[in-house]
Amino acid sequence: MASLSTWLRYIVHKIEYSISLSSKNYQIGQITDKQVNENVWKNVFQGKLTYVHFNKGEEMAPTVSGQGGSLLVRRLPTADPKKVFVGDVVALKDPQNPDNCIVRRLAAVEGDEMVSTDEKDEPFVLENDQCWVVSDNESLSPKVL
Repeated sequence: MASLSTWLRYIVHKIEYSISLSSKNYQIGQITDKQVNENVWKNVFQGKLTYVHFNKGEEMAPTVSGQGGSLLVRRLPTADPKKVFVGDVVALKDPQNPDNCIVRRLAAVEGDEMVSTDEKDEPFVLENDQCWVVSDNESLSPKVL
């Protein structure tokens, strides 16, 4: 049985997620101002904070088996550098196929300076809303997404 503080943190996170998601839906015009409050409570009581993602592929081996593995993924309403940390395994929408997810390890977040081992490459700083992700399998050659 989880402690009272664990349940309180869960409820606060769920309310925060519901408010953020409803606000986001309102800003992009999916719901009206009259539906915001109803949408918040609907998400609190019916929304899911976590889901199971089945990952198949060699990119995250040996962390996740190449034959596939199930990951419990926590949903975040927005990409927030205060909630995700360098070293975390993250599930992202695949830029080449938005219907699919890719699983990678977060290597750098906005404000971090990226320096190449190749002296010909200029160092650069990741801008707002940018991050750098890598696969765990070092035997694979990198590809640009």
